[in-house]
Amino acid sequence: MALSDYEPVIGLEVHCQLKTRTKSFCACPVVFGAPPNSAVCPVCLGYPGVLPVLNREMVTLAMRVALATGSEIQERSVFARKNYFYPDLPKGYQISQLDRPLAVGGHVPVRTSGGERPIRLSRIHLEEDAGKLMHEFPWDDVPTGASLVDLNRAGTPLIEIVSEPEIRSGDEAWDYLNRLRRIVRYVDASDGNMEEGSLRCDANVSVRRKGAVPLGTKVEVKNLNSINHVRKAIEHEVERQAGTLDRGGAVVQETRLWHPETGTTRPMRSKEEAMDYRYFPDPDLGTLEVDGEWKQGVAESMPELPDARVARLVLQYGLPLADADTICLSRPLADWFEAAALAHPSNPKGVANWLLSELLSRIGDADRQAGRVPLAPAALARLVARIDDGTISGKIGKELLPLLIDSGKDPDELIREKGLVQVTDEGEIRGVVEGVVGANPQQAAAFRAGKTQALGWFVGQVMKASGGKANPAIVNRLLKERLEQG
Repeated sequence: MALSDYEPVIGLEVHCQLKTRTKSFCACPVVFGAPPNSAVCPVCLGYPGVLPVLNREMVTLAMRVALATGSEIQERSVFARKNYFYPDLPKGYQISQLDRPLAVGGHVPVRTSGGERPIRLSRIHLEEDAGKLMHEFPWDDVPTGASLVDLNRAGTPLIEIVSEPEIRSGDEAWDYLNRLRRIVRYVDASDGNMEEGSLRCDANVSVRRKGAVPLGTKVEVKNLNSINHVRKAIEHEVERQAGTLDRGGAVVQETRLWHPETGTTRPMRSKEEAMDYRYFPDPDLGTLEVDGEWKQGVAESMPELPDARVARLVLQYGLPLADADTICLSRPLADWFEAAALAHPSNPKGVANWLLSELLSRIGDADRQAGRVPLAPAALARLVARIDDGTISGKIGKELLPLLIDSGKDPDELIREKGLVQVTDEGEIRGVVEGVVGANPQQAAAFRAGKTQALGWFVGQVMKASGGKANPAIVNRLLKERLEQG
C-alpha cells in the first residue's frame, strides 16, 4: 500500500464548554468533580412542565469565539430539539441549533510544510451538554456490569465549532486544535481542558485517490480525549481506509472509537444523519436575536488575539517567532513577560531567554496557562539587569535563581547577602590568572603549540579559583594575553 496515492480529507467537530457560572437554561452551577447528581434541578433533569430560560452569558462567550475566528454572527438564530434516546439525556432530546446557527464562516490558520493556510469554519452553534455515563466506579455495592449516570453535566453550555473538510493530515489537525484551544482561552470563553472534558473533538475522516474530485466515504472517530490522540487516531484511520481500498474493499460509513491502548479504531455504530434526529424548532425557546449594540459591546471587550500578539512581540521586542509563540501560549503568561520586559526595557530578549530556558522548565502546563511563574516579573527583570551591568555573571545568576524562588527576596538583597558580587577588578583577576598559568606549565605549552581548546580549561580553573565571581569576559581576555606572551 502506498499512502502517497491517497489524499486524506478531514473535518473536525469541536465541542467547547463555555465558562459560565450557571447552566444553559437553568440556574444550576457549572461544576467539575462535585458529588454525582448534586448540581441538578427539574429543568436540567427534564421534568414535565418545566421551561428553559436562556443564559445570556452563554451567548456572549460564544460571540467572543465567533469574533476571534472571523465568523459572521447571525442577527437571528434558532434553537432546535435534537431527538434521541440515551440514558444520559434525561429530556429525550438535546437543545441545539441546526439550520440557523449563531455564527457561520470564519477560519483558523494552521502551519503546514508549505507555509500557513486557513482552515475554514462551517459554523459555530450553541447547544447544551448531556450527562455522563459511568462504567467504572469506586463503590463496592454496585452490581458487576452495571452502568450509572451522573447528570451534573447535563445542560452545561457548549459551542460546537465545525470545520470544513480541509485538513489534510494528523499534524494539521494537531496544529488546528492547538490554535483553536489557544483562541478560546485567550478570549476567556473556555478553559480548554481536554482532561476535564471542557474541549472534546470528533474527527470526520475519509480518503480519496490523489487527483479525485468526489469525497470518499466518511468515518467519524470519537473518544479523542487529547490533542495527541486526535493526531494518532487520524493517522491510523487514514492508513486503515487506504488499506481497505487497496485490497478492493469499501469503507463503511460508521462511527468508530479510538482505543489508545492498541493505537487502533473499532466500530461503535452506524453513522446517523440529521434526519435520524428528527430536528425541529424548540417551541419553548423563541428566536435568538443579537442586535448591533450587543455585538458591539462584545467586540469592544475583546483582548488582543494570540496571532496578533505574537506578531507584535516579534516586532516590539525583537524576539524570534518561536519564542514569541511559546510566550503567547496563554494570555497570563504573555502578560507576565511584558511586565518583566517593561521592568528591564533595555534587554527584553534577555528576559525572554531566562523565562523560556530557566523558569518555564520548572512549571507544568496548568501553571503556564495560568501564568503562575515562580518568580515575580520585576525580580527576573532585576536579575537580568544585574547580569547585564556586570554585577553578577550568568553562571552566578543561575545559581541565584532557585534561592530567589525559595526566598522571595529582592535580587540585590540576596546578591549582597550571599556576597555574590562579580569581581571586575583587573588587577585582582590578573593575579588569579598568573597563579593558575604558573601552576600548569604543561597545559600552557600545549596552548602555545596550537591546542587552543586548552583555553577553555584555563577559564574553568580561573573561575573555580575565584569562586565563580570573576568576570568571564575579563578572564578570557587576560588569559589570552598571558598565554600568548609565553
